Amino acid sequence: MSALICGSLAYDNIMVFQGRFREHILPDKIHMLNVAFLVPEMRREFGGCAGNISYNLVQLGGDGVPVGSVGHDFGPYAAWMDRCGVRQDYLQQVNSAFTAQAYITTDMDDNQITAFHPGAMTHSHEVDLPRDAGATLGIVSPDGRDGMLKRALEFAEADIPFVFDPGQGLPMFDGAELLEFIDKATWLAVNDYEGEMLRERTGLSLDQIAQRVEALVVTRGGKGSAIYTKGRVLEIPAAPVNVLTDPTGCGDAYRAGLLFGLMKGADWETSGRLGAMMGAIKIEHAGTQNHKIDWQAFGLRYREAFSRELDI
Repeated sequence: MSALICGSLAYDNIMVFQGRFREHILPDKIHMLNVAFLVPEMRREFGGCAGNISYNLVQLGGDGVPVGSVGHDFGPYAAWMDRCGVRQDYLQQVNSAFTAQAYITTDMDDNQITAFHPGAMTHSHEVDLPRDAGATLGIVSPDGRDGMLKRALEFAEADIPFVFDPGQGLPMFDGAELLEFIDKATWLAVNDYEGEMLRERTGLSLDQIAQRVEALVVTRGGKGSAIYTKGRVLEIPAAPVNVLTDPTGCGDAYRAGLLFGLMKGADWETSGRLGAMMGAIKIEHAGTQNHKIDWQAFGLRYREAFSRELDI
């Protein structure tokens, strides 16, 4: 049993400025901004929504297979995926482009300035969804605009249930396009901010949107998540966190837990808690793919967090 994870694969170049942006940006000169920040700390992480979700799903013991496009510089990421047991059967290399890259500078107030180069991601629509992969479900996560549109149509035509996870790609679509995505999808996953944007663009309430899918999942960070399904709203608590290190990628980790629950036929209370536990483990580690899962320890922590056994 496998899941097709459609979305971006990217390098995250993360830099830390040992100061505060506000002390170096003059409000009355914003129209002619020309500043430089010394960043003595820098690390390069493997990321992108499809890469992160696949990594987390494989850590749980599931088979998450990313589908997307990468650039001529993908070699180090490919080697990492090999070491982590993430399959690369459906990744297409675009020799004329770089792999998508994010350049993120954070100051001492946790403000961020980010530049994102989509690179090969804009070619994702040139990759066809595999019909012979034996996939039982999938997810459409942030990617190139044309690629996201194509993936939703392909999943619907192949009658493969899938999660629509618009994420930071949501602003690329108007209300009518978002409703088309929703009507093709089996499940919908957004964070609370994206949920509000979705509501504004479609003109529908969250309850009305939930009626068009089997389940609507709204994550709310440290406040847990809510799952709208069959006329009910299930409140899923956040899992306790030992140390807050880096929230980047927590949403992707949550979605991997959710997918794992769906693949195992778990109920929504269990699937949501699996997602919450994955998000808690991720936030304790820097980067999006540097945490490891031991199933026995995971089950013990799940029981301690939620006062119930993990029985899947």
